Amino acid sequence: MTLLQAVGGLGIFLLGMLIMTEGLRALTGNAIQRLLIRFTQTPTSGAFTGAIATAILQSSSATTVAAVGFVGAGLLTFPAALGIIFGANIGTTITGWLVALIGFKLQLGTLVMPLILAGVLMRLFARVRLGQIGFALAGFGLIFVGIEAMQHGMAGLESHFMADTFPANTFTGRLILVLLGIVVTLITQSSSAGVAAALTALFTGTIEFEQAAALIIGMDVGTTVTAIIATIGGSVGSRRTGLSHMVYNLMTALLALILLTPYIAAWNQLFPNQLITNAEMALVGFHTLFNFVGLLVILPFTKQFAALIIRLVPDKPTGYTDRLDKQLINDPIVAMSVVDSTIQTMLIALLNHIRAQLSAACHGKLVDMATLQQALDETHTYADLIHIAPDKEIELKHASDILHILDHMQRLHERCDEDRDRVNRALQEKQLHDFCLQLESSIENIIDALKENNYSAAQSISLNLLATTHSKMDAIRSRIMAETATGSRDVPDANRALEAVRWLRRVVIHINRIMHHLAGLA
Repeated sequence: MTLLQAVGGLGIFLLGMLIMTEGLRALTGNAIQRLLIRFTQTPTSGAFTGAIATAILQSSSATTVAAVGFVGAGLLTFPAALGIIFGANIGTTITGWLVALIGFKLQLGTLVMPLILAGVLMRLFARVRLGQIGFALAGFGLIFVGIEAMQHGMAGLESHFMADTFPANTFTGRLILVLLGIVVTLITQSSSAGVAAALTALFTGTIEFEQAAALIIGMDVGTTVTAIIATIGGSVGSRRTGLSHMVYNLMTALLALILLTPYIAAWNQLFPNQLITNAEMALVGFHTLFNFVGLLVILPFTKQFAALIIRLVPDKPTGYTDRLDKQLINDPIVAMSVVDSTIQTMLIALLNHIRAQLSAACHGKLVDMATLQQALDETHTYADLIHIAPDKEIELKHASDILHILDHMQRLHERCDEDRDRVNRALQEKQLHDFCLQLESSIENIIDALKENNYSAAQSISLNLLATTHSKMDAIRSRIMAETATGSRDVPDANRALEAVRWLRRVVIHINRIMHHLAGLA
């Protein structure tokens, strides 16, 4: 029964972590995303924001996924994002301090029961924001219920499962325990749960300090295995991030094994007997120390580290939709930022294609329209997978703008792909030819504004273009009708000219609507 109680306690702890993380993510997710983008300018600032974000969200996975998405969207450089990954390891140590300082010292397992009830009631009956707070509170309470259950279960195991059951306290024995720590993390899918279990086993005397320390080192490495598996089949950015996480944690683990013996000696010298009476505090201190030292060692060499990872995971030939990593779908804000950058890449290609058509290939660049159509379809499918909660008004507006842009781009693609005869006719008609040159020049200015992410300028150019188009096309249409009425132009020729007028007008309208919704994204 004691084993079942210990395992059940671990399960309750893990459930509490999941619920609290979900509540905190819903409560602060947008703010955390903005924090990561705004303050991550260098690897050092990235490490700082990564540590804070992970400490608040209690999820290094959420922080890492955000970093992958922002690199893919071009919002962060890869070296700056590496800082976030390095800092996330510091943030994960907060769980250990929470367990050691509050869970063991205050014995809150029974006292938090009313907190769990209050949190659940808030989640069920309060308004959305209060409900999210309640969800986080309920998860917070469950963490301490799980810790207490693990304590009781492991205290009963002490007589059956003593420290000498584990490998001897040698370097080889520690390596075996590191491997065991990796396995524990793979089973629980949470290094936080593994750290809590190791702390509890140490607190109840089931294992010794050196063994617990080796287990925790392994648990830090274990989180990278899950990350590597998650990036299989993903984008170049996600695979680089997963590999970066693994290489960095392996380096930190080696550093931790080197530091373990001097750390124990320092405790015995400075605080005699405290390594036994306050072993759990020494353990979380060691966990924080080796992650912090690892961060200090790697930060000065971030550029070299990034160059190594880029060499190991080189760029593949770029396509329109390379950034659309399905691993990012679970974070709508990150996923939409990746869609934004993908749309911009396709839009610039499409506008350059129109420029080439209007100038008879003197300017712009013709693209493979079948490939672009496939990319538009893939992006539309990816955008459909992003689901926004009904209460997220800003995100809903963002998603709506994305769908409007993709719809107008599909129509603009159809105009370019199917109406080549009308383009040729426009170039043959004297007044339409002059307008085509003016339209080509305006599109070039729009492209320049898009490359600078100046969406308001692009919208302003498109509005002026739309007004000019309506006035000129109305005048040209009236002239064509008059020429047909006087017999100087036959009806079939007039119809072909009018179709060219309609084509130009529709192209300009679609460009204008796209720029309108892009300005909405900004």
